[in-house]
Amino acid sequence: MVAPQATHVELLLFDQGSSPAPSRIIPLGPAHRSGDVWHVFVNGVDVGCRYGYRVYGPEAAGFNPAKVLLDPCARAVDGWRVYERQAGHGTRPNLDCCLKGVVTERHPFDFTAAPRPRRPWRETVIYELHPGGFTRARGAPVSPEERGTLLGLCHLLPHLKSLGVTAIELLPLQCFDPGSGPPGLHNYWGYAPINWFSLHPDYMVGHDPLQARQQMRAFVTACHRENLEVFVDVVYNHTAEGGDDGPAISWRGFGEQLYYFCDSSGCHQDVSGCGNSIAANRPHVQHLILESLRCWAVELGVDGFRFDLAAALTRGDHLAPLKEAPLFRAMAADPLLADLKLTGEPWDCGGLYRLADFPAQDFGVWNGRFRDDVRRFWKGDQNTCWNMRQRLSGNRDLFAAADVQPGRSIHFVTAHDGFTLQDLVSYTCKHNLANGESNRDGDSHNNSWNCGVEGPSSDDRVQTLRRRQVRNLITSLLLAPGVPLLWMGDEVNRSQGGNNNSWCQDNLVGWMSWDHNPAQQAMGRYVRRLLRLRAALSSWLNPSTLIQEQAAATPLQPYRRWHGPKLNRPDYGAWSHALAWSVHTATGDVVLWCGLNAFHESILFELPRCHSGWRRLINTALPADDDLPPCPRSWPQDRMHLESHSLALMVASRHCPPPLEADPD
Repeated sequence: MVAPQATHVELLLFDQGSSPAPSRIIPLGPAHRSGDVWHVFVNGVDVGCRYGYRVYGPEAAGFNPAKVLLDPCARAVDGWRVYERQAGHGTRPNLDCCLKGVVTERHPFDFTAAPRPRRPWRETVIYELHPGGFTRARGAPVSPEERGTLLGLCHLLPHLKSLGVTAIELLPLQCFDPGSGPPGLHNYWGYAPINWFSLHPDYMVGHDPLQARQQMRAFVTACHRENLEVFVDVVYNHTAEGGDDGPAISWRGFGEQLYYFCDSSGCHQDVSGCGNSIAANRPHVQHLILESLRCWAVELGVDGFRFDLAAALTRGDHLAPLKEAPLFRAMAADPLLADLKLTGEPWDCGGLYRLADFPAQDFGVWNGRFRDDVRRFWKGDQNTCWNMRQRLSGNRDLFAAADVQPGRSIHFVTAHDGFTLQDLVSYTCKHNLANGESNRDGDSHNNSWNCGVEGPSSDDRVQTLRRRQVRNLITSLLLAPGVPLLWMGDEVNRSQGGNNNSWCQDNLVGWMSWDHNPAQQAMGRYVRRLLRLRAALSSWLNPSTLIQEQAAATPLQPYRRWHGPKLNRPDYGAWSHALAWSVHTATGDVVLWCGLNAFHESILFELPRCHSGWRRLINTALPADDDLPPCPRSWPQDRMHLESHSLALMVASRHCPPPLEADPD
């Protein structure tokens, strides 16, 4: 282990995870040190051994030998039954209530039995979910002993595959500190890591930490056999140890000023919003993160990573943004990591936003501008048509490129952090009182609209408008070129009661719902058909090379035209709420036409002339199941009335996809 400023170290061996005292203490002195690295060989230690460290050094450098520390490289963790977060504070020994590392095997994942799906980016549809909350509710079709676990999640993979998604993105699986939540609640999401190598115990069946790795492999194997990729949300920008007054659990006790950004007085510099920020620019820290990534990718088989607050990992000393981030450069050069799918948030809580200039190769950035512009357009804000045009045609303006490579932009309208899709159209304000912070937490700028009534409503007009709006939003997401991401339960109108920050809601608020009424079932059918439609028309909706605007296209390229209610006359004025686009072959034949009306009144749109005749694929103003029927309806007219707050998609008959039958609910 690495502790540059330590003077000596003790390795403590324990019989059990709950043992109040070590069975053996092994001192490490100068003979056990090579540079910054401390090491020792101990005969007789085998898989299953529990251990921890005590590290001695200058108090001014943050060392506290009263604390038994968790090995940052431990691949399994035990001691949860006795662990007390508060014992990491002060000078009282935590020997009787510390976490212990567990020696494990380091076998590679069996990729021969379960090879990676390796789907290209242009075919990828990501479904973000909570690994425990997806199966924890009583109605989940999972046995009680497997609810909330990865083995329980295995039973629902056919459901996710039938929906049409291709990748599962799991909220943090790495061990985190549940005790870092508000008083009376616990941390549910897991963005408070205490170890980067081990699976959080709540997601496994049983209490044997050695089984965690086997169950993770079993889950990944099941996903691969369903041709589903597995992405893991990783938190390398901060830890659960908090700021200057935080507990010593692991990293802090080995080298506080090595692992964390601190100022000249030793105080933490925080761009994560959680009290500390990891110094990922430093070689020892990079090595630890890279080894963690290899553990999950090579030993446990995951196919990609989503980096929380990824921009924070591109900062250097004094928090200066780096033109080239050493961590991501090292990942690109690592043959064990170079072919994984990598995505993340191009921002941090210190104001850094690196969307177009994120310093990593082949990195998919979460496109927050897509979310905001699509929400604002359908909410009916002014000055939204031009930005909506850019989002629906590939974001060339954001990336300053004629072509945005597949996988570069991750599109989303909702995600774990914020309103669900149903709440986005049901609440104008956040309702987070249950989080115990007097509604101060969570973003107050949501670009949401309650459609006339705050919260649940029995008014038929409000319900009809909300039904249209959720379809408008998710259809805009899935018709746009790029990589779409769906949030857990949006396909069945899951609500969190207006809570837009459910990080501490390990209950019905934060869980997936499984008892669906007819309206929710209809939404599920709509999303399944929409995803099949996207796949069937992928060469036009999400081609490997962006379709050019007509003026920029060569004679051999297909092209896109923009319209308003009148053909070839788009209106980008502040007052405009109507937009349309059409896609044409290189010879000029029209293939698709899409109209969007975010105005509060119906609007008559002209349709381009189509020699083979039009067929209506989508009209969100129509009743459920007719809004996106399995078989497209013929449309003999050259105009279409779009009702207020609705979207329509037409296809030329000669390009009509096969029937979009939905699986039974």
